[in-house]
Amino acid sequence: MAEIINMPRLSDTMEEGVVAKWLKKVGDKVSEGDILAEIETDKATMEFESFYEGTLLHIGLDEGETAPVDQLLAIIGEEGEDISKLLDKSKKEPNSKEENKNTEESNKDKKQKEENKTDVASEDTELPEDIEIISMPRLSDTMTEGTVASWLKKEGDEVSEGDILAEIETDKATMEFESFYSGTLLKIGIEEGESAPVDSILAILGPKGTDVSGLLEKLKTSESKKKAPAKTSEEKTETTTQVKSENKPSESKQPSTQTSSSGERIFASPLAKKIAEERGINLSQVKGSGENGRIVKKDIENYQPGANIQAYTPVGKEEFEEVKNSQMRKTIAKRLGESKFTAPHYYLTIDLDMDNAIASRTAINEMSEGKISFNDIIVKASAMALRKHPRVNSQWKGDTTIIAKHIHIGVAVAVAEGLVVPVLKFADQLSFSQIGANVKELAGKARDKKLKPEEMEGSTFTVSNLGMFGIREFTSIINQPNSAILSVGAIVQKPVVKNGQIAVGNVMTVTLACDHRTVDGATGSAYLQTLKQHIENPVTMFV
Repeated sequence: MAEIINMPRLSDTMEEGVVAKWLKKVGDKVSEGDILAEIETDKATMEFESFYEGTLLHIGLDEGETAPVDQLLAIIGEEGEDISKLLDKSKKEPNSKEENKNTEESNKDKKQKEENKTDVASEDTELPEDIEIISMPRLSDTMTEGTVASWLKKEGDEVSEGDILAEIETDKATMEFESFYSGTLLKIGIEEGESAPVDSILAILGPKGTDVSGLLEKLKTSESKKKAPAKTSEEKTETTTQVKSENKPSESKQPSTQTSSSGERIFASPLAKKIAEERGINLSQVKGSGENGRIVKKDIENYQPGANIQAYTPVGKEEFEEVKNSQMRKTIAKRLGESKFTAPHYYLTIDLDMDNAIASRTAINEMSEGKISFNDIIVKASAMALRKHPRVNSQWKGDTTIIAKHIHIGVAVAVAEGLVVPVLKFADQLSFSQIGANVKELAGKARDKKLKPEEMEGSTFTVSNLGMFGIREFTSIINQPNSAILSVGAIVQKPVVKNGQIAVGNVMTVTLACDHRTVDGATGSAYLQTLKQHIENPVTMFV
């Protein structure tokens, strides 16, 4: 489904932006995290990254053109997708409801800024000169609040224009936030792990030695007074609940068990929730140290299971959480579903004697500076076996079968949101150490979401290794358009028969998943026999 991307508000005072340069053109593939364009704000020219994956179907503003915040910037979707309705809608809205809405919001923002200045001036007529108030920026078009993931500067540090002040976690990504001013960081308004709405006071900059004691509290007081009349009934109810919890210290000291008995909400920052989910920590068992018992990052990091164990009481209610699927997860589901339901899979499994491979790896690592892993040996053996069995290195095209003369090995890498497959080009020509260095670099890029599209394209065969997780044996879904994928298990010690005697051997189980349209059982079996010869006798790969 196509996604509309609007002009973002990249600074706290930005009302319109200029497209200084497009880094992508219509028809280009776009991955999450790719830089789409350079946007010139009222303060600086900044890179704007995509939060979606797909094809760039439409560009709403040419280079050099100016547009207000939230106006159509681009549309990303599936290649060939019809976006005529979205374009018609975007043309009509500015002349009707959207124009009125933007006008109202613009007037409201201007009014609020004027009120801010009035409030500050009225409360402190001796406001120090050259003081700059930095607010929580809106770094994406849907961001309503942000969390300070980490500060790159501390109070007292000198800051130059363009320096990275902090990393801000939005509703879509964690982004670096740079300073538009120069001076000394006099005060930090939001600590690491804490969340705050857009436009909340993030920090105060000014000349070194300027006394701003009490200024932050005054600014926050004026900010809260300004926001108070705009509260909805729901927000008022929530505030009342918070006040009650402040007035009942004995209840706030309980480790968040109020969710099961009284149904009260657990207050936690988005970053704390994310870390808790990754570590499998139940927030109801964590005692918050933030305001009104709010759970922050340090509470999760310092959490000790069992520290606050209470007698089990079978109360509560069954609940489900609906998590929106990311673009990466949707793409993985779509492609693997197409592969599983269109390609007739079958599986071939063999055990490999790893004694010689273990000895060879030890010898190589003792003699060379670059250390190699068992996965490097497997990738090299897989590539060399494809030389002898090119039919496995093929693609099904309906009326024809394409047999690749080159060998590009895809290496499956697990990331937080799913699975990506960076590609080692001409892997059969690489040495063990070259394979190891390239795999390490590509895997690091994958986890940091910095892989380029060309680094994930063109594989002719794939290797998926779960041995490092203790998995002994598994099967994989073919990474189309490949015809096969090798699943690699852990090396385990087990009784084996050698020279008629039972002995302890090191055994690794591998499974080859094949597309029966291109690879027959005999062909797949012959490939595994060649792979077995190379891995059990690594010296054959030096020939």
